[in-house]
Amino acid sequence: MKIAKINPVTDLKDCLSIRTIVFVQEQNVSVEEEMDGLDDQADHYLLWVKGEPVATARVRLLSDVAKIERVAVLKSQRGKDIGRKLMEFIISELRQNPAVRTLKLGAQVQVIPFYERLGFTAYDDEFIDAGIRHRWMTCPA
Repeated sequence: MKIAKINPVTDLKDCLSIRTIVFVQEQNVSVEEEMDGLDDQADHYLLWVKGEPVATARVRLLSDVAKIERVAVLKSQRGKDIGRKLMEFIISELRQNPAVRTLKLGAQVQVIPFYERLGFTAYDDEFIDAGIRHRWMTCPA
C-alpha cells in the first residue's frame, strides 16, 4: 500500500476516475456537481494497493481551515481500513502545517461514525449536497 499527495499533472486522472465511479456511478451525483471546477485549488491524495489506485481525497486550504473533500474508496476496497489509512495520512500531514488550525468536512450522514472515530465532531443541522444528506464536522489540527 502506498499513500501520497499526488502530482496533479500526472495522477489527477486516477483521482477523478475513482470519484466518477464512487460519486457519479454509485451515488448518482451529476458529473457537473462532482467536477465542480475546484480541483485546481486543491491538494489531491491517492492511495494505491498493489500499484492500483483505489482511494482518493482532496484538501482545500481556506485561511486557517483545511477542508477535506471528495473522500472516495472503491467499493472493492471498503471494509479494509483503506479509508481510515488515507484519512490518517491526510490528517497527519495537515497537522504538520502550522497555518492550519481546524480540519473541516461535510460528511454524508451514514459515514459520520467513521469520521467520529478519527476525532471529528458533527455540528449544525443536516443539509443536502448533491441530493445526499450531510452534516458538517470539524476537528482541531
